[in-house]
Amino acid sequence: MKPIHSLYETKLEEYATRHKENIGHAALELHARDRRIPLAGNPLLMGILNINDDSFAGDGRLDADWALARAVEMVSEGADIIDVGGESARTNRAAISEEEELARIRPFLENFSKAMRAARPRTDSQVFPPLLSLNTWRPRVVKGALTTGFDILNDMSALPDETNAIHCASIGAALLIMHSKGEPKIAHKHITYPDVMDELLTFFSEKTAIALHSGVKRESLILDPGIDFAKQAPDNLRIYRELEKLTALGFPILLPVSRKSVIGRVLGIERPQERDAGTIACIVAGCLRGASIFRVHNVSAAWFAIRTAEVLQ
Repeated sequence: MKPIHSLYETKLEEYATRHKENIGHAALELHARDRRIPLAGNPLLMGILNINDDSFAGDGRLDADWALARAVEMVSEGADIIDVGGESARTNRAAISEEEELARIRPFLENFSKAMRAARPRTDSQVFPPLLSLNTWRPRVVKGALTTGFDILNDMSALPDETNAIHCASIGAALLIMHSKGEPKIAHKHITYPDVMDELLTFFSEKTAIALHSGVKRESLILDPGIDFAKQAPDNLRIYRELEKLTALGFPILLPVSRKSVIGRVLGIERPQERDAGTIACIVAGCLRGASIFRVHNVSAAWFAIRTAEVLQ
């Protein structure tokens, strides 16, 4: 059997060739459990749903009933994916226990399908019922949520080993791999890179190889450059500018642009809730550079931005 990295390099060469022939991006399709979602020319919206009271954007609540109602509302605003998390990724807060995280998300997960009966999509082209994404980083939480069902694992741990990939492969869920350095929930403001794009390409080479070797299908992988995670403002801005280097890998790219600190720094805006205009600019730039999924707080505004960008293209 070939080594993992050799297998990846062979696949990467194949994907790069397809991209140069201008068919790689057009052929993108996301496989999540038994669903097949085409991504060609149709960026998806992932609505952020925090079942916690510690979100940096101040938009979460410790209330599963509220969260279910909000999920229905986000579908009406244009969300294709609902990304639910029981713990904030904020780095200046202590981590909650795994038991507490599961207690927060289980009522939502168990009642999600029932709640969607009342949901009405904004357009006929929208993914409906929406895909359900679980935002976590600890394997015990992932394993504890397997029976309640989710379509995508939004793994903010930077996939330190194969455990979460194996969990996804066991149920056919898609795996979203986010770039970062060090443990979650800890600020890594000291980290710098000689070349952040080379860092991302090397990182995704290693992590996608782990996922593929663990049984996750290529069509079930999504890459997230991890804006603001273990990166400085110049790193984040360069990722926006050179996003096509990542789309050339042949995997869907999720761009988590919503209300990020780098936007606040560029615009001189302290409060995250006031950064939506900057978020819209980043979404349009991402659309023009080939991003497939946008993770946002303000779903309705993002929907209008994507529709406008499609016309501009």
